[in-house]
Formats: sequence, structure tokens, C-alpha cells
Amino acid sequence: MNEPAPYSSLVDRLNRFPQGAPPSESLYAILKILFSEREAGLVAQLPIQPFSALDASRIWKMDLTEARKVLDGLAEKAILLDAGRQGETVYTLPPPMAGFFEFSMMRMREDVDQQLLAELYTQYCTTEEDSMRSLFTGGDTHPGRVFVHEPVLPQVSVLDYERASEVIRSASARAVGVCYCRHKMARLGKACSAPKEICMTFGGTADSLVRHGYGRAVDEIEGLDLLQQAYENNLVQFGENAREGVSFICNCCGCCCEALIAQRRFSLLRPIHTSNFQPEVDRERCSGCGKCVAACPVEAMGLISANDPQRPNRKLARLAEELCLGCGVCVRTCTNGGLKLILRGERVITPMNGVHRIVLMAIERGKLQDLVFDNHVLFSQRALALLLGAILKLPPLKQAMATQQFKSRYLESLIRRVMV
Repeated sequence: MNEPAPYSSLVDRLNRFPQGAPPSESLYAILKILFSEREAGLVAQLPIQPFSALDASRIWKMDLTEARKVLDGLAEKAILLDAGRQGETVYTLPPPMAGFFEFSMMRMREDVDQQLLAELYTQYCTTEEDSMRSLFTGGDTHPGRVFVHEPVLPQVSVLDYERASEVIRSASARAVGVCYCRHKMARLGKACSAPKEICMTFGGTADSLVRHGYGRAVDEIEGLDLLQQAYENNLVQFGENAREGVSFICNCCGCCCEALIAQRRFSLLRPIHTSNFQPEVDRERCSGCGKCVAACPVEAMGLISANDPQRPNRKLARLAEELCLGCGVCVRTCTNGGLKLILRGERVITPMNGVHRIVLMAIERGKLQDLVFDNHVLFSQRALALLLGAILKLPPLKQAMATQQFKSRYLESLIRRVMV
């Protein structure tokens, strides 16, 4: 691909982020719609960590007023997220997915060709296998996880971070926007009837999107009402893979959602972190009606013969555990009490926060150096010394990647020390 240098540099910059954006003709076509050539060249120089207008002006060797104007223009297009921090505006370049690809479709726009974007996003994110593999596979840690369907939770201890309702209640800010996936499919004439204005963002992400018209601010009560609406439509809650500071929860259908499509296509690679639950079939109460099969968004439920000599045509539901997300939608649809949620045999480990997840993803994908040797270091100098010093004391990186204790306890401890 012989592309203009600014766009090639931008693709290189996007691929320094752990989940990456594999280059292809469709990716370049998307970037040319979202970025001018000048913007592409400037954004390609921005660091991975949050930065100020002064940082950008120094990197770009540009007057501070002009740099701030460029940054604010990019935030207005939801390419950058902006937030106030200690009296100063800081900016962040999110990854394409989940990030500025979705933001570009979270409202109706006249300044970009959303019909063409919908076609290109479908080509790049769904049809082209490399991009889907890059986003949803490549390591044990992934960007998103599933929340359990709370109305069917069993009488067991459920941690707050496992509940979408608790994310909504505890968020400092909340916003709702148009579902990227169903908006995209509507442009292609393929959308289902599920609600479109139902996907939520939280905290600083919500503040930035509301400020620039890509989301509508909602309070706790409306946020919980939206969650109830999602339950009633058998939508799956798919959100940021973190226990603290969750930035988004999408309410996903199996027909339109890219994450659920990836789960069906790459199920053996486990592209989505599951909940800590899975359904169990009660053979005595299951009628074999097939409602759970129709409801499952990832085709994890099926029907088999009950091998009942008294009723030779009787069917039973059967779970393919390796495909199951543990969302609980199937349990809600069962009217005979033939399904219930039980705890998985092995607990699913969820990263502490976004920083923890990004570092884990970087280690697993061989991109830790891109965080450490960014234009501006991801952590402070003290944190960098802690990070590198501890890594040097570990066994070879490949062994460290496979060590669950390193991933959970060591990195959590490190990040907590950094955040003090």
C-alpha cells in the first residue's frame, strides 16, 4: 500500500497501542474520512498517555494557541477525549476500537459520510479477519468483558464489579449514545429491532462525549432504566474489562455486535472475558422448547435428544461451555425453570483498572516497550523505575506472561503504588 506519509505514520502510531489496528486498504480509507492529512500527521506524533496542550505544542513545535485550537478541533470530532485535571485540560487519543471508530457513529452527522463509514467499518472490523483477530485475540487479556444478567442471578455472593447496575450507580458521570453497531447495520439496511439509544459511557469519557454532542447526560435513575430496557430486550452487557473506572457498557445483540460476532467466529481463542457464571440445565424441568437456543447470542445453547424411551421425540437443552459468555440471557427466556446460573469452576480474573489491563495486553502482545518508550512515558520516572526494576528480577518474559500471580498480584500492587 503506497499511502501518503502522514497516514502511514498514523497507522504506525495506532499500532503502538496494545490491541493495534492492522494496516489494510479499508483502514486507510476510514482514516482519510476521519482525519485530514495534516491532522493525521499531527496525531501520529501524540503520546499514548494523556497529555496537555503544552505537551502537544512542544511535540509539534507549534505555538500553544494554535496547538490548543487543533486539539479542541479533534476533540470536537471525538477523535480525542478531553478532560479537566487540576485546572488544566488534558487530552487522550483512544484506540480505534473501542474508541474513535464507535464515537464517529454515536450521533447523526453531516460532516462525514456515515454511509461510507458503515460500509468500511463492516469490511475492516467484521469481514477482514486480521483486524478482528488483532482486537479480540492475541493474548489472554482482552479489552472487553461480559456482565451477568442480574435479574436471574442465583442466591450467591456477587461482587460489585460484576454488576452493571453498580457501575451505573457508582459512576461520576453517565451518558447514553446511539449504538455504533446497530447504527452501522441500519445504514446497511440490516439492523434488528433492538433499541439504538442505549449504549452507555461513564466518567471522563462520558463527560467528553456529552460536551461535544456525542452523548446525552443521564442520571443514575435513567441509567438503571436503560439497563432494565436492555434486560427486557435480551441484550448482553459488554463493557470495559476492568474492575474499577469502567468507561463503557454496550448493550449488545448477537446479530449486529462486532464483539459477539467475534465470539462466535473465534470462540476457541476466547476473545471476550466471560462472567463468573454459566447456565446449568435441569434435565427434569427442561421441556426442550428451544427458547434458550434462539436467545443465545453466541450459539452456545443447542438441543439434543433426551434419550427418553417413553417420549422418543423429547429434546433437552445442552450447553457448549467453551462458547458460553455467562451472560444469563438464556436463563431469562426459560419459562419452565429448566435453566439456572451456577458459578464457573475457575474464577475469571478481571484487571484492576484500565492501566492494569493495558499493561497486561502490552506484555502479552510484545508491546511493553511501546508503553515504556513512548514520546512521554506512560508512568512517572519513579513508576518506570519500579516497573523495569521488577521486570528485570522476574524469570524470562515468556514465563512471566504465563504466570497468573505476576499478572494479578504483582501488577496490581505496582499500579496501586504508582497511583498513590
